[in-house]
Amino acid sequence: MRRGLAALLSVGLTVAVAASLYDLPAERPVELSPGPGVALVSAHCSACHSLDYLTTQPPAMGTAFWADNVAKMVDVHGAEIPEGDRAVIIAYLGRVFGGADAAPPTEGSQG
Repeated sequence: MRRGLAALLSVGLTVAVAASLYDLPAERPVELSPGPGVALVSAHCSACHSLDYLTTQPPAMGTAFWADNVAKMVDVHGAEIPEGDRAVIIAYLGRVFGGADAAPPTEGSQG
């Protein structure tokens, strides 16, 4: 038991010392383009992951790509995104990141 505790403390101390030796750059907040749906995207997407996830996806993959990703977040990862918000989020992501096939904003979309 003592050997295990000593090993654990040794590893913890090593990690703490190593972390103090490196100066990581400050994180820059992701600024999403304004438009209908941006507030929903920011709120729902950042509930589980950094908004960097959105900006690091392959460029111009199309609205279907984003629809599949939103479905995956709900069905596989358990994201709690109300059905009505999903269409607005997909439209925003398609418009901002999706390329030429992006759907226009829907009338009355929340943002």
